[in-house]
Amino acid sequence: MIFDFSGALARWPQFAWGGVTTLWLSIVAMTLGLLIGAMASSAAGARWRGVRMLPRIYVEAIRNTPLLVQIYIIYFGLPAIGIRLAPTVAAVISLGLYAGAYATEILRAGLEAIPHGQIEAARALGLSPWRTLRHVLAGQVVAAMYPALVSQFVLLMLASSLVSAISVSDLTATANDVQGLTFRPFEAFLLVAACYLGLTLLLRVGLGALEYRLCRFKFAGR
Repeated sequence: MIFDFSGALARWPQFAWGGVTTLWLSIVAMTLGLLIGAMASSAAGARWRGVRMLPRIYVEAIRNTPLLVQIYIIYFGLPAIGIRLAPTVAAVISLGLYAGAYATEILRAGLEAIPHGQIEAARALGLSPWRTLRHVLAGQVVAAMYPALVSQFVLLMLASSLVSAISVSDLTATANDVQGLTFRPFEAFLLVAACYLGLTLLLRVGLGALEYRLCRFKFAGR
């Protein structure tokens, strides 16, 4: 077999645009997921049992069904009840709901990792709830959750390849278009795999540097 990447490489602007689309979709969806996760994890600690059950139902429903099926329900299913969404909007909502289910568990675990005695000590010192959050809890919560959130962000970016099924022009859709033009599927998809690998490594390095700045106390003893 003779490999010929010239056709795929000649269309590098399409791959670059697909990479940008993949990246911004992942960022917007992760932001939405964090907002959903924050609300759901807060509701999990509510007094009323009915309110506490809603986040559990949401998390179990999302985590135990395929992401592709969720995308199809939002993009193809909602028009049946009169709600029509553009492919990009449907992709962001689908990925955001998917990320939110995992963010809910990550945020809940991060909050539970902080010993309750620290909150009681802060109250004994006369710190207000805001100062307790800012000076006692925030740094520890971020340090506890950050690695898991970074991993989830990377997994979300890789899972975003499924939105190509609803005509979103991400990296995977770009590779599919290019292989149809060049009749070189192996080269096109190998190139897009390299693009995903490059994005993953770039994100891990960048977010790792951000972790060092946000959680310096965590590295102080190293």
